[in-house]
Amino acid sequence: MTTAVAPAEVTFVEAAPAKINLYLHVTDRRADGYHCLDSLVVFAGAGDVLHYQPGETPLTLKLAGRFGAVLGEDAAGPDNLVIKAANALRTQAGPKAAVRGGTLVLEKNLPVASGIGGGSADAAAALRLLDRVWGVQAAQADLLRLAEGLGADVPVCLLSHTARMEGIGEVLSAAPALPECGLVLVNCGQAVSTPAVFRAREGGFVPRAALPERWENAQALVSTLQSLENSLEAPACALCPTVEKVLHDIAAQPDCLMARMSGSGATCFGLFPSVLAAEQAAARLADAHEAWWVWGGALREGA
Repeated sequence: MTTAVAPAEVTFVEAAPAKINLYLHVTDRRADGYHCLDSLVVFAGAGDVLHYQPGETPLTLKLAGRFGAVLGEDAAGPDNLVIKAANALRTQAGPKAAVRGGTLVLEKNLPVASGIGGGSADAAAALRLLDRVWGVQAAQADLLRLAEGLGADVPVCLLSHTARMEGIGEVLSAAPALPECGLVLVNCGQAVSTPAVFRAREGGFVPRAALPERWENAQALVSTLQSLENSLEAPACALCPTVEKVLHDIAAQPDCLMARMSGSGATCFGLFPSVLAAEQAAARLADAHEAWWVWGGALREGA
């Protein structure tokens, strides 16, 4: 006999995987001041986790996990992107959806202000999770419009699979097929301000990248990436010199194919020919730098 589970005991879970920009070109600047980008975005097995327990009380957010304590309780207020996403979806849902209150618990496993999606991935996870449990069943195009209103990285994080991202983040297209490879992520614990990085950027704009249909192996992928860049890496290193140290230490690991910063920083990544090589490199880096956040493994399944 199956025992019914009381509604108060039901918890729904949604992953918010880390986003990595394998390259990021600043291609132009619009009249409204926003920069246009061209980037190949992938997702890692590392990430935050969003939990939802339905209830009749107004929807509240609690922070947990290693970096939840860093943010503090004040960060769980109405300005949190997760709450903004919930409110946007509630408006989209209309009267027919079974919108309920309850408790959202955000398990913050990713560093804050780190260039790997963080808050954007959390907002995207909230849209996916609440769309499901509230029975909104919004069309993907509608969810993407909500995501675009929440932030530049939220649309690609909503899809949560490898994609080419252009415009100010709202233009998404299919990416070349990726080969198997290992990935290491390292954050030095120093937050880098995205607006400050853009202000510190020097030089002109970088053309849109020419990409093949696929790469046969990790080395072929790296050969293409080495001809491209992250336009924000140099200004981030100028603002936070420790980023340069992180890049050096990743690149010095055995079998490392390349090291680069993701997004506007300060998280850096290394690509390796295998998951095992990445895991071993991550273990060495973690042992050598106890204050750093380090993760090693594979690209997220389905990416």
